[in-house]
Amino acid sequence: QVQLVESGGGLVQPGESLRLSCIASGITFSMYVMAWYRQAPGKERELVAHITTGGSTNYGDSVKGRFTISRDNAKNTVYLQMNSPKPEDTAVYYCNAAHSRTASRVYWGKGTLVTVSS
Repeated sequence: QVQLVESGGGLVQPGESLRLSCIASGITFSMYVMAWYRQAPGKERELVAHITTGGSTNYGDSVKGRFTISRDNAKNTVYLQMNSPKPEDTAVYYCNAAHSRTASRVYWGKGTLVTVSS
């Protein structure tokens, strides 16, 4: 059974750093492209960042230079370091795993809520 479990969400003030974690089980983690998506109220889900099996990263334009995605294959964990968060970063953040060679193997976590507010 595949599980992606996010943690680290909560209420933060603008400019206060936050780190999200996603622990995967039931998959060969190193074979998966890992990503963070987010969905704000009334908006579509959007890509925040992804990291390939080789460690290459890609970011959405709105978070470039502020957020950093990383992975630890030994711990089956992907992280999202959120620096200088803004109120517009408020959303439910979802962890995503996509097999690097089999398009049908895509899994989602249940999400963690991040609220950026003073």
